[in-house]
Amino acid sequence: MRLTQFLVHAGVCSRRAAIKMIADGHVSIDGQVAVHPSTVTGDEEIIAGGEKATLPTQCCYVIYNKPVGIDCNCVADNPHSIINHVTLPTRLFPVGRIDKDSHGLMLLTNDGVLCQRLLSPDYSHPKTYLVTVEPHYQQPDIGDDFQQKMSQGIQLDNVLTRPCKLTLLSKNRFKITLTQGLNRQIRRMTRSLGYKVVDLQRVSIMNLSLQGLPLNQLRELTNEEAHELKTRLASPQ
Repeated sequence: MRLTQFLVHAGVCSRRAAIKMIADGHVSIDGQVAVHPSTVTGDEEIIAGGEKATLPTQCCYVIYNKPVGIDCNCVADNPHSIINHVTLPTRLFPVGRIDKDSHGLMLLTNDGVLCQRLLSPDYSHPKTYLVTVEPHYQQPDIGDDFQQKMSQGIQLDNVLTRPCKLTLLSKNRFKITLTQGLNRQIRRMTRSLGYKVVDLQRVSIMNLSLQGLPLNQLRELTNEEAHELKTRLASPQ
């Protein structure tokens, strides 16, 4: 197996990031600094970024209903880290992020390949959010004009956001489905139109939903959920 492939399957990073990590001298094989390309059997001691990298013996998939105030990172000495608030069944990594001041559905897994596909822009998987806003600068309540502009795409710095589906729920609340994951995307989109997000909840990722999952609780995916997720991510969209 190629070393880069091993690092992806171990959930360390993407293939591109693995190449850079190796080039920067941050990966070793049995105590020797690795070079690219390299091959491994999986029996070696592989250290990446100061931590031992191992292939999962069994892939695990968990969804979590994250409260406001919890960090998505897995840093033990951070009191706000997710790993200090729930007991995970094994070593898992969060797929993507939800801002500390947002809440809702998170997926955690040790399946490095699935993780990279979910994070890749090539797969364009849908994520749905419920959002509450308040107007800035004497702006009116949200309406058809807001819906049209958000749906068609907003210019954020040098990036035009992809067209998205937006449904108005009230004068200050809407549901939005995105197929990209720019940093703090919804907050930046609404701010550009003169509105401040006061509550943001992610309610679904592809076929996965928050339905029935209490706040700050987690559960493993059913076999059917995991199978459908992997099937939908089998090839880019």
